[in-house]
Amino acid sequence: MTLKGFLQGFGIIAVVMTLVPLIAADFWWIRIFDYLHIQLTLLTLTAIAAYFIRFDIKRAEDYIFMVVLLACFIFQVVKIYPYFPHKNYEVGQASEENFSNKFSLYTSNVLQKNENPDLVVADIKKQNPDILLFTETNTRWKNDLAAVTNSYPYKVEVPLDNTYGMLFYSRLELKNPEIRFLVDDSIPSIHSILKLRSGEEVMFHAIHPTPPMPQHNPSSSDRDAEMMKIAFMVKDSKLPVIVAGDFNDVAWSSTTALFQNVGGLLNTRIGRGFYNTFDASSFIMRWSLDHVFVTEEFRVADFKLGSSIDSDHLPLYIELNLEPEKAEEQKPGPATKEEIKSAREQIKAEQEAKGNN
Repeated sequence: MTLKGFLQGFGIIAVVMTLVPLIAADFWWIRIFDYLHIQLTLLTLTAIAAYFIRFDIKRAEDYIFMVVLLACFIFQVVKIYPYFPHKNYEVGQASEENFSNKFSLYTSNVLQKNENPDLVVADIKKQNPDILLFTETNTRWKNDLAAVTNSYPYKVEVPLDNTYGMLFYSRLELKNPEIRFLVDDSIPSIHSILKLRSGEEVMFHAIHPTPPMPQHNPSSSDRDAEMMKIAFMVKDSKLPVIVAGDFNDVAWSSTTALFQNVGGLLNTRIGRGFYNTFDASSFIMRWSLDHVFVTEEFRVADFKLGSSIDSDHLPLYIELNLEPEKAEEQKPGPATKEEIKSAREQIKAEQEAKGNN
């Protein structure tokens, strides 16, 4: 195959990979393309540059090919541009003079089969967060982390051997903590009111929905439905809200966008950088699956990745400050009727699928 033929073949693949995620279907082999926008953008740019440098573009089909490839590249850049560190934050920076409501959160998918809990313990000691959220945790992990978690007076522990166990620890008082199974009796989520040091109260939701995977869950319906159920909880909440965990979805997917819009949530990453958490072992195939979303009352004081802990995820550390007096400055618009309908349909589809099994 000639270089030109190879580049044209790649261009066709790039077009297909760009368009496939636009299909309104929850099959795993469609939704998996949501993850690849960063990599696809770089590869498309490489193909465009190589084509311009190597060949004289004179024929009509060459112009058509380049126009299509450029259109794909522009679409891809528009999709991921909000996550570049351009400082046009969706969640503004915390006010330096107002830290009475400040607290920190450390969330990490530790990888259940990981045999190096000492790395997690060391990173927690380094960050010294107020709140800890661990996913993929079983009883062994609960015991291995006790060296640091015993100093946290409040806790909710759901150790499981199915890679969906959750451990939640806090120095801040937990009020009415609750473990729920929103879509499956083996997939927990944790919900609690947090009482800040100032006495203010906020709502916290911790989630780890199942990903679309051919061997376990060939569609994204469970993940999508769980996210939509959380979105409606946020929408109906009278308290400021935080939603955190391993979402098994990227920030720019249509599902996450719908989740944000229905819940009136803001993405703490936007304007700060990609902060890709998975796959920690790969330099190229990496994207952001672990997230912290908040309502408009919050501001971000710090946002960073933790150290490598021998998991396939990197930990995420964030410092938040509750500043309700500035909420109107970044309040998102309400969800449209079409978005509300779409979210309800995703919940209904999951319920009907469960009913037919």
